Amino acid sequence: MPVRILVVEDDEVSREILELLLQAEGYEVESVDSGDAALAHLQTMHPLPGVVLTDMQMPGTTGDALARRVRDLCGAETLVFGMSASELENGAGQEFDGFLLKPFGMEALSKAIAGGRSATGEEPSGAVESVLNGVVYEKLAGSMPRSRLEQLYALCLTDAENRIAAMRKAASEGDDDAYRKGAHAIRGGCGMVGAIELQSLATSMEERGLRDDHIASLDEFILACGRLRRILVAH
Repeated sequence: MPVRILVVEDDEVSREILELLLQAEGYEVESVDSGDAALAHLQTMHPLPGVVLTDMQMPGTTGDALARRVRDLCGAETLVFGMSASELENGAGQEFDGFLLKPFGMEALSKAIAGGRSATGEEPSGAVESVLNGVVYEKLAGSMPRSRLEQLYALCLTDAENRIAAMRKAASEGDDDAYRKGAHAIRGGCGMVGAIELQSLATSMEERGLRDDHIASLDEFILACGRLRRILVAH
C-alpha cells in the first residue's frame, strides 16, 4: 500500500508543486491550505495519513502547537514532518519527527519516512549548469510524463513572474516586508524544481530587501526566467 500523505501548505503554488512531486513518487496525497483546515480534515479522514507534511510558517495553528494537535488526532503511527525555507530557531520543531529544509528532494523525504526521526532535508547535489540542477530535472523527468513535467515548470515560472510583479508594486510603495515575503515564496517554489539560478536570485532579494538596486534585481530575475525556459525547451 502506498504511503498516504497530508500536505499542509498555505501557498497555493507550492502546495500544487508538492502534490505533483509526491504523486509522481507513488504517494497518495491530500492537501489543505492551513493548520486549522488540517485539524478539521483529520477528524473525518479515513484511513488516517501515514505522514503529515506541514509548512512551519502559516497563519493560524502552526509549528509545534499544530504537531501536538495532529498527534492527539492521529496517534504515534502518523509521522509529522515540518518544512521551511529557513533553519529553525529558538528550539522550534521539538514536537516533530523530522524537519525538511526547502528545497528538499523526494529522496530526502523517502529517507525521512523510512527512518522516522532521521530526516536530513539535504539539497540534491550535482548541478550540471548554473541555471537548472540537472540531477533534480532528470529525477523529475524520470518520474512523470512529459506533459506533467512541462506543467510543473510552467506553474513554477508563471507563479514566480506573478510574484515579481507584486514585488515591483511593493517596492513602489516602500513595503519591504511584502517584498521580502514575495522573494521567500519564490525561493521555495523554484528550489523544489531545481531552478537554482532563480532560487539564488530570490534568496539574495529576500536577504537584501529594498535597496537602491532592487529594480535591477527584479529585471535580472525576469531575464533568468527566460534562460530557464530556453533550457527547458532544449531538454
